[in-house]
Amino acid sequence: MPHSSTSAPRDSRLGVRLARGASPWLLPTVATAAVSLSRSRRSGRWAALAVPSTALAAGMLWFFRDPDREIAQGRVISPADGVVQSIMPWKDGRTRVAIFMSPLNVHVNRAPLAGTVASVEHIPGGFVPAFNKESENNERVVWHFDTEIGDVEMIQIAGAVARRIVPYVPQGTKVEQGERIGLIRFGSRVDVYLPEGIEPAVEVGQVTKAGVTRLDRD
Repeated sequence: MPHSSTSAPRDSRLGVRLARGASPWLLPTVATAAVSLSRSRRSGRWAALAVPSTALAAGMLWFFRDPDREIAQGRVISPADGVVQSIMPWKDGRTRVAIFMSPLNVHVNRAPLAGTVASVEHIPGGFVPAFNKESENNERVVWHFDTEIGDVEMIQIAGAVARRIVPYVPQGTKVEQGERIGLIRFGSRVDVYLPEGIEPAVEVGQVTKAGVTRLDRD
């Protein structure tokens, strides 16, 4: 797979690749932890703050990790780490595969297949938990990819905690299968609509990994 221009930078000091779009959350927590640790020996108040602030910073680093992946073979691969929440036949013949992402999953989403980004549309909405049926009206970003198997729709859905979706690539961009295309901060959901005639290879409750788990069956 060719190098993607959307890859996140690697922080050599931390030894971890961090997701693009994490800075507004990550930098304040890491800065607070660093200051509290440096002053903890001279002040009991700072020492008391050092423990929770360091734990929070470590949690943020874990939440916003962006590991490299060896991209799998297949027509359609999972765009998200998570658990298959539902598989639903659609009226137009497509099949919707909904993947629930918990706060412990990697939050970077990847292109389910190679093609051109035909459209990227942000739709305002609510922020109920992503596993709730009412999440159909949540804040979302709707993607359409022009691919060799036709139009493929993918939807990033914000949850109760995930209040911001960060697309990495604009309309008209050619993407490789498995390329990083966006970030949903904290828990959320990603839906992929398999075109008519393509059977899902996953089951409800199955764990998926972005860029690795194949969604379609031969």
